[in-house]
Amino acid sequence: MTYSLELFVSVLEKNIDNRGKTPPLSAIGYPLIEVKHIQEDRLYPVFDDTKYVDQETWDTWFRAHLEPGDILFSTVGSIARSCMVPATPKFCIAQNVLGFRVNRSKADPRFLYYAINDSFFQHEVHGRTIETVQKSIKVHDLKTCRIPLPPLSEQKAIASILGSLDDKIELNRRMNATLEAMARALFQSWFVDFDPVRAKLDGRPPTGLDPETAALFPATFQDSPLGHVPQGWGVKSLGEVIELAYGKPLKAENRKNGPICVYGANGPVGWHDEKLVSGPGIVVGRKGNPGVITWAHCDFFPIDTTFYVVPIGDCRSLYFLYYALSNHGLSNLSADSAVPGLNRNHAYMSKQIIPTRQVFDAFDMQISPIFAAIHAYEQQSRTLATLRDTLLPKLLSGEVSVSSTQG
Repeated sequence: MTYSLELFVSVLEKNIDNRGKTPPLSAIGYPLIEVKHIQEDRLYPVFDDTKYVDQETWDTWFRAHLEPGDILFSTVGSIARSCMVPATPKFCIAQNVLGFRVNRSKADPRFLYYAINDSFFQHEVHGRTIETVQKSIKVHDLKTCRIPLPPLSEQKAIASILGSLDDKIELNRRMNATLEAMARALFQSWFVDFDPVRAKLDGRPPTGLDPETAALFPATFQDSPLGHVPQGWGVKSLGEVIELAYGKPLKAENRKNGPICVYGANGPVGWHDEKLVSGPGIVVGRKGNPGVITWAHCDFFPIDTTFYVVPIGDCRSLYFLYYALSNHGLSNLSADSAVPGLNRNHAYMSKQIIPTRQVFDAFDMQISPIFAAIHAYEQQSRTLATLRDTLLPKLLSGEVSVSSTQG
């Protein structure tokens, strides 16, 4: 069964913009969502590193505000990215982002979100883009794009099928954020705040530690180049603890589909069939996004915009090194040039507290199962995303019927 094609504008109730210019900003208030916050494969905007507008700007500057279920769409630069507006928090949009309110008598908002992300609609959009300094698409051209439009009941069924997969992916993402926060809090407690040592110094049993683990921590501090550190722990330069080895070039067109994750300066950038480094490991951004620290759960391929960490000396705990490097603020050491870069010789001079090997081992025993769970959730999400992306064009084209997917 093939569905009819309708103009995009025919299913819209209204569009919400930001008046085409930057609103007055403030230190706190309502987040301002830009194109960079609309990321591929994310159902909702990412609220990292946002700017803000205050209450007065919120009340008086914008012509309209978004509602849950509206759809965001990027129109300049990384065009045709989209996401849904969640129930919370309230936010506003910056230039180059449009909000669309769906006419719910004609279309299901979540179905429309999936239709926008289908290759057919993406082809429609890119056929209308303007190629100048940055790619862009005008609103009236966007509204002339066509979309497949099944009956409303089928739209809801398709949205339910695909949405159940995305909901599970989103749940996995939140679970991993919680697990990551637990692991980071343990590192902070043991190696930054020295909670077990302070507890013993005060004559209290360290919170949350069994007697064997508590016994690994001293009850006193000693002076060091970094101030007071637990008795018996050392301070070394990063250059005495790790080597930052160079990644290798691997252009996107030379990658072959496979199970090896390819890492760029800002994290995963694709897949390949051959590893460069045995995992797990740590990738450090070198060019473009210098100092970004990324964990690789399995064998991996770091490209030439990155370093990867090779432990040397006595410090062999990758988990410890991952969080230690994350706390070093290596991005602040980047050279100020057209393409910011991290000089590894500058990084090597940073000082790092080094606990005893027994404490390393105890930390690894605590963190290892947390990272195993994070990896399992990531693998499950990748499988679900593959299933969703396979079903999406087949359901929207009518090649696969809703009834056949429901048994």
